[in-house]
Amino acid sequence: MRCLLLTLGLALACGVQAAHIPQTAEDLDIRKVAGTWHTVAMAASDMLLLDAESGPLRVYVEELKPTPEGDLEILLQKRENHKCVEKTLMAQKTDDPAVFTVDYHGERKISVLDTDYNSYMIFCMEGPMPADEGSVMYQCLARSPEEDDEAVEKFDGVLASLPEHMQMFLDLRQGAEQCHV
Repeated sequence: MRCLLLTLGLALACGVQAAHIPQTAEDLDIRKVAGTWHTVAMAASDMLLLDAESGPLRVYVEELKPTPEGDLEILLQKRENHKCVEKTLMAQKTDDPAVFTVDYHGERKISVLDTDYNSYMIFCMEGPMPADEGSVMYQCLARSPEEDDEAVEKFDGVLASLPEHMQMFLDLRQGAEQCHV
């Protein structure tokens, strides 16, 4: 009986811990994420990922273009040598419709955590795989600046559910820091 209670207690504890890990958006329809997006907030588990303007994952998503094959072309801007430059990444589909892999500073996994398609999308980028699994960046996108507050509230909810503390949080709603080519 004692063993049964211990097993039940352990199962409940593990179940509670597992609930803190963000799940990907179920049944993501990649065609509906197509179009213009605005980066409104970023957070990272490691300050070095976002710390400087030229931090490796400090990127500003501008547009998402699904391909006929189910991959996702990501148009973004990033600061390099004190200038904003446009970049295009091709995110390869996986068996999970909300998870992609991309070769950006090593192979990384991008997971769409939540979206309503019309106003906001929240995703995380992990990696590079498999070596640096503790390195995670979260980003909140909005379709237009008018929807920033609602999107950031959803983003705050995702961050609050994480078991680890984010070392760096950038609120970009004022737009002063955004890259514009």
